[in-house]
Amino acid sequence: MTRVVLVPGFTQTAGAWDAAAGALRAAGHEPIALDVPEAADFVATAAAIASAGGSGVYVGYSMGGRLCLRLALDRPDLVARLALVSASPGLSDPAERAARRASDERLALDVEQRGVEPFLRDWLAQPLFATLGSDAVGLAERAGAHTAAQLAASLRTLGTGTQEPLWDRLGELQMPVALVTGRADVKFEAINDAMGAACTSTAALTRVCLDGGHALPLEQPAALAAFLVEWLAG
Repeated sequence: MTRVVLVPGFTQTAGAWDAAAGALRAAGHEPIALDVPEAADFVATAAAIASAGGSGVYVGYSMGGRLCLRLALDRPDLVARLALVSASPGLSDPAERAARRASDERLALDVEQRGVEPFLRDWLAQPLFATLGSDAVGLAERAGAHTAAQLAASLRTLGTGTQEPLWDRLGELQMPVALVTGRADVKFEAINDAMGAACTSTAALTRVCLDGGHALPLEQPAALAAFLVEWLAG
C-alpha cells in the first residue's frame, strides 16, 4: 500500500481531492488529502505539509504543487515520487515577481474589504477556470472553509510573487516526477515543457496532458486518478 499525499490549490480544501482519493483507495493505495496549513512563509508551509504527510508520494495541484515541489527539494528523503498538477516552479524574472506581488496585494485587500464569497465568485470567473463546470466549483465549501484573513495571508505569503523561484533547482530532483496539465491549459502546458527540459537528474520523468483545463482535480478527477494509479504501478 502506497501513501499518496494530496495537496490542494488556493481557495480549495482537502475535499477537492475526494473523487480522486476514492479511486486511489479502490486501487489499494492510502490517499491522505491535506488542507494547506497556515504558516509564516512559503518554506515553513512546505515544511508543515511534510510534517503532516510524512513519507510517501506527493501530489500537488497549482499552489499545492508549488509547495510540494519545495518540499521535495528540501526533504527528498520523504518524497518517493512527485506529481505536479497544473503547477509551476515560480517566476524567474524579478520584474514579473514584483508585478505579481502587487497584484496579489490588491487581491488580498479586496477579500479583506468585500469578504470571502464575493471574492471567490470573481476569482472563479477568471478565464483560467472557464472549463470548470458550475457543479464542480464547490463555492459553498470554499466559502465555509476560509476566512478573509486566511485567504489574504495566503495571497501574501504563498503567491508566485513571494515564492523563491525554483527553476534553477529542478535538476536536483532525483525521484520519479510526473508533470500533468490539461490540454486546454495552454499556459501551463508551456511551463511543463520548460520544466521537463530542466528536470535533468530525475530517475524517471512522465509528461502527460489530460482532457480539460487548469483545475483537473475537479474537472477530470477520474482521468487524473486513473493516470496516478497507472503511474504508481509503473
